[in-house]
Amino acid sequence: MKKEHSPETPATQFLRRHQAEFTGHPYAYEAHGGTRVSARELGVDEHAVVKTLVMEDEHARPLIVLMHGDCKVSTKELARQAGHKKIEPCAPEVAQRHSGYLVGGTSPFATRKALPVFVERGILALPRIYINGGKRGFLVGIDPGLLTTLLAATPVEVALAD
Repeated sequence: MKKEHSPETPATQFLRRHQAEFTGHPYAYEAHGGTRVSARELGVDEHAVVKTLVMEDEHARPLIVLMHGDCKVSTKELARQAGHKKIEPCAPEVAQRHSGYLVGGTSPFATRKALPVFVERGILALPRIYINGGKRGFLVGIDPGLLTTLLAATPVEVALAD
């Protein structure tokens, strides 16, 4: 098996700085392919591929939601559990401004601004997850416990079947 070169990104620098174990997984990125394509390219279950979604509350304050690749977020339930009136996805250019990453390459690690992070509880029960490493076509494999230890992610139950 040939060894792929992993790109150096703010996310991988953050993980190294915190001495977090991770594996790099470059793949052929397809615009609008989402987690279905990355799971197929990596040969892993889409449920273990975690999407990083930048959303905002009723005051336009940004936050991150980490969700299974094969699920959607109930924004109504997320708002209730997070103590907000309303939460909705950000426009792509707004998400990019908050995170510092291109849409399709958004990592929850080393965002431009420190953002509150919410994680679907089921993700924390998985043995290993694959999450964006800060570049389109690049995921990192990590222990899901890093989401709570490094990002202080708040567990929520807001998944809807896709």
